[in-house]
Amino acid sequence: MSSVAFETQRAALADVVAIPVTPFAEDGTIDRAAHRALLRRLLDGGITTLTPNGNTGEFYALTPEERRLLTESTIEEAGDRSTILVGVGHDVPTAVASARHARELGAQMVMVHQPVHPYVSQGGWVDYHRAIAAAVPELGVVPYIRNAQLPGERLAELADACPNVVGVKYAVPDAARFAAFARDAGLERFVWVAGLAEPYAPSYFSAGATGFTSGLVNVAPAVSLNMIEALRSGDYPAAMKVWEQIRRFEELRAANGSANNVTVVKEALASLGLCRREVRPPSRPLPEDERSEVAAIAAGWSI
Repeated sequence: MSSVAFETQRAALADVVAIPVTPFAEDGTIDRAAHRALLRRLLDGGITTLTPNGNTGEFYALTPEERRLLTESTIEEAGDRSTILVGVGHDVPTAVASARHARELGAQMVMVHQPVHPYVSQGGWVDYHRAIAAAVPELGVVPYIRNAQLPGERLAELADACPNVVGVKYAVPDAARFAAFARDAGLERFVWVAGLAEPYAPSYFSAGATGFTSGLVNVAPAVSLNMIEALRSGDYPAAMKVWEQIRRFEELRAANGSANNVTVVKEALASLGLCRREVRPPSRPLPEDERSEVAAIAAGWSI
């Protein structure tokens, strides 16, 4: 399939790529009604790219059955209002099965979570992604890169073998490394998504990114859209005004090695009455004394 066939997918990545939360009911199961309502809120807010089973959705705390349920629910709720980028990962057979399930349901793309393994070789990284991408040649494939050691040439090697690798979620917290990696891999060859969300979006856009992922978007879609509009028009002072607006919220999420990355988003949603605050281990709800600050930020955005 030629790269022209992936233009829809490429356009969808050059945007706010929302990572929806997975709300839990009181008994600990997925709250399907709340999940659907949160998806509708994103869609009604103008979001057109959704990633079920992303890290903000607590991918690694979900069972295989739950991941399938979330894929199905997201695709059903979104209909033709959104491009769906399904998170897949774990061992190769599991990732391939998830990717094929996504394809059967009509998803357009899969995002491949970084291989969780203590020993990741560069060639093995290529082999892992190649096995998944080759299994679903009709889908756009987006590697999620958090490995600062991986050189751009390896991504180019992967795409030579699998032309459906059309975009990259780059999440190494180093804008200079990102700029070099993108150029070594092929700046125009891929859609570059700033995988560390709004805090890194301005610096990554200045180096060639055209989209960014967001968990904050669950709370305030308009804030994320304001940032991408500013970045698309090259208005960095305006983008940095949004950056200042979201800075404290994102600092709370990033503290202690991002321990509360999902917790803070769910706390904000709980303060707005949109879902329960519960997260699954190894995450943990915020202590009582920190909840009011998150609620105050969320309230300020909804004015």
